[in-house]
Amino acid sequence: MVVSTETYADWLRARDDDDLRALFEARPELITPVPADMGALAARASAASAVSRALDRLDRLALNVFEALLVLPTPTTYDDLLTAVSAEPATGARIRETVDRLRTLALVWGEDETLRVVPGGRQVIPHPAGLGPSLREAFASYPSDRLAELLDDLGLESVDDIPGRIAVLIEDAGPEARAALDRLTWGPPVGRVDGARRPVSLATAASPIERLLARGLLAATDDRTVTLPREVGLHLRGGRVFAELRTAPPPLDGTARPRSLVDRTAGGQAFTFVRTIEDLLDRWGVAAPGVLRGGGLGIRDLRATATELDVPEWTAALLIEVAYAAGLLARDGDHEGPAGAAWLPGQAYDLWRLRDVERRWTDLANAWLLTDRAPGLAGERDDRDRLINALSDEAVRVSAPQVRRSVLGALGDAERGTAPRAEEIFAYLTWQQPRRGGILRERLVGWTLREAEVLGVTGLGALSGHARALLSGGDAAKALATVLPEPVDHVLIQADLTAVAPGPLVSDLARELALAADVESTGGATVYRFTPQSVRRALDAGRGASELIDLLKRHSTTDLPQPLTYLIEDVARRHGRLRVGVASAYVRCDDPAVLDEILADRRSDQLRLHRLAPTVLASRISRGELLESLRTLGYAPVAESPEGSVVVTRLDARRAETTHGTYEPAHHSQVGVAGPDPSVVTAAVRALRAGENAARATVPSGAPPRSPAMAMVKQLRQAADRGARVWIGYLDQQGQASSRIIEPARVEGGFLTAYDATRAAVQRFALHRITGVAEVDGSS
Repeated sequence: MVVSTETYADWLRARDDDDLRALFEARPELITPVPADMGALAARASAASAVSRALDRLDRLALNVFEALLVLPTPTTYDDLLTAVSAEPATGARIRETVDRLRTLALVWGEDETLRVVPGGRQVIPHPAGLGPSLREAFASYPSDRLAELLDDLGLESVDDIPGRIAVLIEDAGPEARAALDRLTWGPPVGRVDGARRPVSLATAASPIERLLARGLLAATDDRTVTLPREVGLHLRGGRVFAELRTAPPPLDGTARPRSLVDRTAGGQAFTFVRTIEDLLDRWGVAAPGVLRGGGLGIRDLRATATELDVPEWTAALLIEVAYAAGLLARDGDHEGPAGAAWLPGQAYDLWRLRDVERRWTDLANAWLLTDRAPGLAGERDDRDRLINALSDEAVRVSAPQVRRSVLGALGDAERGTAPRAEEIFAYLTWQQPRRGGILRERLVGWTLREAEVLGVTGLGALSGHARALLSGGDAAKALATVLPEPVDHVLIQADLTAVAPGPLVSDLARELALAADVESTGGATVYRFTPQSVRRALDAGRGASELIDLLKRHSTTDLPQPLTYLIEDVARRHGRLRVGVASAYVRCDDPAVLDEILADRRSDQLRLHRLAPTVLASRISRGELLESLRTLGYAPVAESPEGSVVVTRLDARRAETTHGTYEPAHHSQVGVAGPDPSVVTAAVRALRAGENAARATVPSGAPPRSPAMAMVKQLRQAADRGARVWIGYLDQQGQASSRIIEPARVEGGFLTAYDATRAAVQRFALHRITGVAEVDGSS
């Protein structure tokens, strides 16, 4: 049977199932939800918004071909298209592939002899290829009397006669007028001029623009706008639609480096990124920064975090945002609570920390790829000159994930080990998606490149092997494990109270050392410095002096220097002499002289202390405030429980009660190529075909059929055996009678299961509600 394709909807109906599956895989928004029938699909696919979204995915060549079809007469032939866009035989194969792709996307329809663009295409691109409307369209807004005067002045009968006179009219307008036309030749084809609609003639035209208007070489579209008609523009271009047709993206050259060096460098960066995330969350688990009332993290907290981690502010923002996106960081509490809202490690952080380094990195890299947050915006100002804070809603940019994947895809398209320059990447992406431009996109490209280097996705500017596995859905963790630096379990402790880690430390040692010492410098080796404050921090966390000394002896390749041993023992001797409990709070010390010293200190007046006994002072402030105040005065108190035992006051295990993010340790998923599920696409095609059949199913005229009960059941069983379509009358729960065209499947248990062609769905019908059955003409 020959299917008519006179309309766009008819052409879609003529597509086979494979064509429809390809269309829905490329444009999944067309089946969200599934259209009722082909007419509805045609309306959705040709809507200006849907066409615009599809055009956004096209590369420069496909967009140029689409624009050329908008310029050429409708319908046009493939040969005419080939002539219009390129005269070089070498480009023919690429253009053929492009036309077939546009046809697959349903942006172009018809056979090679009758090519047409999708309805709605002209609304999306008002000036295709930088050309204006046709002469007929350009002069359609002219009053009939004025248009008649213009044509009479030129000695022409209609605007269709102007193309044959263009060369003469341009020469007659003069060189200044020709220069004005040259500025509009390659687009945009519109210009601004005052009094564009003023009446002019060949005799009265004085300026170059007036001479062009009087000769019909420009058309006034409103009082301040003139437009260059398409035929004039093509004449000025020498008949070419495009100045240059680039059938391939610009090359990605850059600097080539050995693959092994790239992977090792990226592996080291990945290891450092994971450890820095741990350091960040361990710090925030103890001293959590507050949440701003407007949401987000304060700029002071961001700067303080950058200083503590010894990284630039933008890197600190990246670490914080990635931890948040991975579900390792969450907001806890509210502003009305006693402690206020704070940013704390989430409960998933402890589970994440138990995983191997390579698995932890994969979690973070996936979160970075998927998040719609732009860490690069932290600390900048928005359009209203308001500060954009990290972790705030203002840092969300929906295009960020797509830009990241595009940038990494471009790096993947380069030769292995090659590090293209940022401007090469941007030019490459501009060719791939020319409609997705703008300042924000350019900045996102730059941010992606620098963030990828810090994350360990790239090494020395080139895409790493484990990142390629991540993007392709492979085992990125396995690839990363082969290039991760081997962690060391020893340090070199020196007499100047420093410890040098010659490489990345194993997790347990790194955590204990970060607790007992302060990081002084990082790089190829990390330098830690022991201070009274850092040692007291370890003691506050419940470590004993002998325990700390034994730990350092076990992991030091040198003898433990006496100055460090003295420091630890001295701090430990003073640590815990004061005991702070609940009165509101009290201070207890076995040495009354120490309490005398505190009472004599003028700085202790604000503590509101009074003596209960020679070894006990009481205070009206809270225990936590009293602890911090005494530490500020230079003492080393510890908290005491009601039973008299020491309470560990360092809150290493403090966690947010709420959860957020994408981290699921039991069900980790790789970031693969986005696209609809094939089973969903197949089901959509099947539903669309069923809907089309339902649209064609017509209920016979007249009242619903009536049949005896026994005869009706027998007839339904026979129809199910034959696979025939029948007409039934059916009463709903309100007793309303309706007609249905159905295909019976089975009759059992007092119910009929059948495909309801009038509703395009499988339905269950109660037999006692069926009033009768009749054959449908043409059923077999």
